[in-house]
Amino acid sequence: MPPDLILHHGRFTTLKPGASEAEAVAITDGRFSAVGTASEILKTRGAGTRVLDLGGRRVVPGLIDSHTHLIRGGLNYNLELRWDGVRSLADAMRMLRQQVAITPAPQWVRVVGGFTELQFAERRLPTLEELNVAAPETPVFILHLYDRALLNGAALRACGYTRDTPNPPGGEIQRDRHGNPTGLLLAKPNAQLLYATLAKGPKLPREYQENSTRHFMRELNRLGITGVIDAGGGFQNYPDDYAVVQKLADEGGLTLRIAYNLFTQNKGAEVADFRSWTKQVQPGQGSEHFRHNGAGEMLVFSAADFEDFREPRPELPEGMEGELEDVVRLLVEHRWPWRLHATYDESISRALDVFERVNREMPFQGLHWFFDHAETVSERNIDRIAALGGGIAVQHRMAYQGEYFVERYGAAAAAQTPPVARMLAAGVPVGAGTDATRVASYNPWVCLAWLVTGKTVAGTPLSGEDALLDRETALRLWTECNTWFSSESGKKGQLAVGQFADLAVLSADYFSVPADAIAQLESVLTILGGKVVHGTGGFAELAPPLPLAMPDWSPVRSFGGAAQAAARAAVAPPHAPHAGCGVHAHGSGAWQRPVPVAEDPTFWGLLGCACWAF
Repeated sequence: MPPDLILHHGRFTTLKPGASEAEAVAITDGRFSAVGTASEILKTRGAGTRVLDLGGRRVVPGLIDSHTHLIRGGLNYNLELRWDGVRSLADAMRMLRQQVAITPAPQWVRVVGGFTELQFAERRLPTLEELNVAAPETPVFILHLYDRALLNGAALRACGYTRDTPNPPGGEIQRDRHGNPTGLLLAKPNAQLLYATLAKGPKLPREYQENSTRHFMRELNRLGITGVIDAGGGFQNYPDDYAVVQKLADEGGLTLRIAYNLFTQNKGAEVADFRSWTKQVQPGQGSEHFRHNGAGEMLVFSAADFEDFREPRPELPEGMEGELEDVVRLLVEHRWPWRLHATYDESISRALDVFERVNREMPFQGLHWFFDHAETVSERNIDRIAALGGGIAVQHRMAYQGEYFVERYGAAAAAQTPPVARMLAAGVPVGAGTDATRVASYNPWVCLAWLVTGKTVAGTPLSGEDALLDRETALRLWTECNTWFSSESGKKGQLAVGQFADLAVLSADYFSVPADAIAQLESVLTILGGKVVHGTGGFAELAPPLPLAMPDWSPVRSFGGAAQAAARAAVAPPHAPHAGCGVHAHGSGAWQRPVPVAEDPTFWGLLGCACWAF
């Protein structure tokens, strides 16, 4: 049969051993049916075959993010102003003022993740005074990494913070000399105060959440991403908060392949959560576009360490091992893969003691399990992970927090944090991701630039030469290597006959651009299962239409997403809302208003738990 689509006149990086380059590919029924020379493949075209000339551009397998928070991020994407890549605080504040001018009451302006103060030429955050001048009446919430949040006076009032509001466990509400909150919230070291405050903001109605999720997926497509593994997250309840993605999946509206993990939400009832879920869903259940992937990254609250390098490393509580063992035994019994958040080697050591004990009595036997993050994992523990058949998913958190890590632990320690090259040498499955959206950017090219250069987004060199990866190895961590983490090895991740036809045509050649330019790459044409999901320039007309972002005052309309916002920071005019929209949801009743934090009886109880809003 003639193929449905032929792509030629490109520089195809197949990532297949012994045949790493190709001139053309053919796609039939959503899979690669031929990969090779243009002359041979063009001979197979038929009357119904679409043929695309790629103009000599570099083509790579569709990128896969092995650790992100797509489902939660999609519900909120249209509400968030992005400072990813913006190089001047003056430009960032100009964007903020423009957004404040068009945001109707009682909505908030939110800057949530994707940036660090050190990326700005001014190398600082806005002051609270600057924030209140820019937005005297509209609530503004700015989340900076894992360590702090800035709230203007309007946001403090919306949250109900007063001099009588107590500090929560593990957090601090900074106060003036009269005891009144200033607007600075600090993680000490638990970021739950920051996340729970954010959760008090107004939420989008369901119709708008669906629109928001579609825009977020298309934004990831623009960057060449075709697959993600969703790591769950705090305030992300199953199945309610998965309903939007499930609906899009049922309607054929997903433009990504999504594997999702289930993240316990109830301190003290973790075993009950997982026992209930093992009766509802099984790993692999779902479709090629939306499927269950196991447990984590939270397994038990007591096993979660914190990742704020401005604060000392926290000690996990006594009794953690027994709680973790109960959950792991349940997961092994039901053959559920799992992932576990672990920043520090000390946490990993204690978790491995549990895993080894369970494995002696209930052999894992090829069950895919892995640690997330593992910034300071030791050589000894890397070898223990390898012996148990586990993996490690790394993210570019050091690209955002590296300078703070150096301040606390020194440059020598930062040079091997995380020790990716050592992990690979030990034969451990290693994959890469972003841990977006609340700290690092969801932009995969920022992560790839960090893997190759060892530099932070502020340009600070961290990694030693022996810790840097070559470009092909780094790309493999974002493609074929990540398929191990969703138990889909051989199904995607390469340009290979029989695999899903997922690919990205790049704006410039990843293998030849200067290393510092890698972070600026994006996709001009992204294909998922043989179908175009994103196109720009000469490929724009091939892309399916996308409705305007909802609501009509969404920052996405004025600034776009990562990188786009940076380019438009100094020039974007404010977008005026259309008459008839404003503060009410079309067909969905009134907007949800924030509940004052001090009036929420569950709030401070939750803050006594581990930092569960990764």
